[in-house]
Amino acid sequence: MLRNKKDKHDEEENIESGKDESVSEEVKEEKSVDQSQVTDQKIAELETQVKEWQDKFLRKAAEFENFRRRSENDQLSLINYAAESVIVKLLTVVDDFERSLAHIGDINNNAVVEGIKLVYEKLMKVLTEQGVKKMQVKGEPFSVDLHDALMQKKDDSVPPHTVLEEIEPGYLYRDKVIRHAKVIVSQELSSDEIQIQNDETSNSPKADE
Repeated sequence: MLRNKKDKHDEEENIESGKDESVSEEVKEEKSVDQSQVTDQKIAELETQVKEWQDKFLRKAAEFENFRRRSENDQLSLINYAAESVIVKLLTVVDDFERSLAHIGDINNNAVVEGIKLVYEKLMKVLTEQGVKKMQVKGEPFSVDLHDALMQKKDDSVPPHTVLEEIEPGYLYRDKVIRHAKVIVSQELSSDEIQIQNDETSNSPKADE
């Protein structure tokens, strides 16, 4: 009888022990799942951080490359146009020479005349060797990049906004405008003037033919 009670007690303990083990396994599984979720979350966060740092690195690399190119362009521009300020000042001397040459016929001394011409030619040769070029503007379409219009004048022989006269020559230094040409430009026709021209064209002999 005592044995039966003991056996029964042992069975109950085994059952309880089995329950505890089952519960322990469940707890372990839950902990394993939680740890897996936490690990996945950390991995996702780290991947996001890696992408953010990659983007920052690429932006900084692009900024540095742009800075490097700007620096190179600035240095190249400084080398190519180092003499610009001096040349701009010399252009006023060229203007004085050209005004003198325009009235050189009033000088009776041939030696003086030849001397002025010789100095002018040497000066222009030096400027040409440095890449300075005088603009040829008369008859060209007006351009704000090249010309400075002082006034407009009617001229039916050319299209509107055509350079009629050059008041002060313009100059290029290599491919850069260092002085705009001061010019007089043909005026744009009014609507009435355009209509008159159209009427004259339509009534011309060629139109009748």
